[in-house]
Amino acid sequence: MAGAAGRVPGHALRRFPITLPVGDLSNLHLKEEKIKPDANGAVVKTNTNAEKTDEEEKEDRAAQSLLNKLIRSNLVDNTNQVEVLQRDPNSPLYSVKSFEELRLKPQLLQGVYAMGFNRPSKIQENALPLMLAEPPQNLIAQSQSGTGKTAAFVLAMLSQVEPASKYPQCLCLSPTYELALQTGKVIEQMGKFYPELKLAYAVRGNKLERGQKISEQIVIGTPGTVLDWCSKLKFIDPKKIKVFVLDEADVMIATQGHQDQSIRIQRMLPRNCQMLLFSATFEDSVWKFAQKVVPDPNIIKLKREEETLDTIKQYYVLCSSRDEKFQALCNLYGAITIAQAMIFCHTRKTASWLAAELSKEGHQVALLSGEMMVEQRAAVIERFREGKEKVLVTTNVCARGDSASQVYTILLPQPPEYALARGALAVNLDKDDRLDTDDFRMRLTKIAN
Repeated sequence: MAGAAGRVPGHALRRFPITLPVGDLSNLHLKEEKIKPDANGAVVKTNTNAEKTDEEEKEDRAAQSLLNKLIRSNLVDNTNQVEVLQRDPNSPLYSVKSFEELRLKPQLLQGVYAMGFNRPSKIQENALPLMLAEPPQNLIAQSQSGTGKTAAFVLAMLSQVEPASKYPQCLCLSPTYELALQTGKVIEQMGKFYPELKLAYAVRGNKLERGQKISEQIVIGTPGTVLDWCSKLKFIDPKKIKVFVLDEADVMIATQGHQDQSIRIQRMLPRNCQMLLFSATFEDSVWKFAQKVVPDPNIIKLKREEETLDTIKQYYVLCSSRDEKFQALCNLYGAITIAQAMIFCHTRKTASWLAAELSKEGHQVALLSGEMMVEQRAAVIERFREGKEKVLVTTNVCARGDSASQVYTILLPQPPEYALARGALAVNLDKDDRLDTDDFRMRLTKIAN
């Protein structure tokens, strides 16, 4: 596959040298409450810390979603059952257990296996037969990062692309440039056995001359730029688009203007264009948006049974001030042998303060928060995953990731607004699928007594 246009070079990584000392842990307590999500899988919020007042202190959902993709480099085994609501309830329902059953083109099957996929994931088993049906069918699907949904819709796009035709045939909308790049990487990997296939990024900063026509067969971009390319600038002929994908719908509608722009783009497409929409959650706002964008769809939802995080034991330390929290944090980390730890803070301000205070103690830690460029954040996560950093101080931007198997401890200096997400992170991170081994819990209990 030919190289894609529109890439932006990465930014240098900023790191903070930081550690943690030993001290008294006599006020450590074991907290046994279980945390439950609501019907849509969203975390029910606890009382938030008084520090969290300014909107600018909150991490944006797009950054969280991007980092999910960056952290989850491998497929996550999803135990949730999938519920399929077909457009035609009388039509037979198919699922597949191997990619060979899909009768893919040889180059595409070769690309799938080159990416390391041995068999379809849970979402792919049910979504691919619908997306690859003849004629193609529209789909609204719920799926989290790491479950193979990007590969699924990329497979659908590549199945309909005619590499010999030099004009855009597939259009994918992402909330941000960085998320678009992640999708682009999957397309490049899966489509590498199509030498004529090209990819373009319709994002701000990718300047083209007025009147120029796009020859790339697949275009990925943000709604505002794609709308300009289709309407004002006429770079893309929307009437020739065969597949329209709207990824990260829940993130999309959280960004001002994206919802309206996406609907305007959809209305420019031909009636026989296949419409595919993916979202991690199915709140009412997402449903209303999906119904406007995807007519007459098949629907795939995750059956979320009542979930509790039984594998995690939670401990808490009673503190009356920020300084006491800091001292307790230092004491806890210093008293326990930990391979790696993640320390979550509610706000960027608190994370920066904590990093600076730990730095004064002469310890070494990485800081990850929203004022950093996404490329910087990705580099910090990669270093942490490789074990080059032992402590990661972060905000909600890393609340839903996984895939750093050596992490045994999650420390929350403030009340956990995203406790379930971070707890799930802890379950996924630990090598034996538990935050605490029995020995680790015994040692904490002894310290507490």
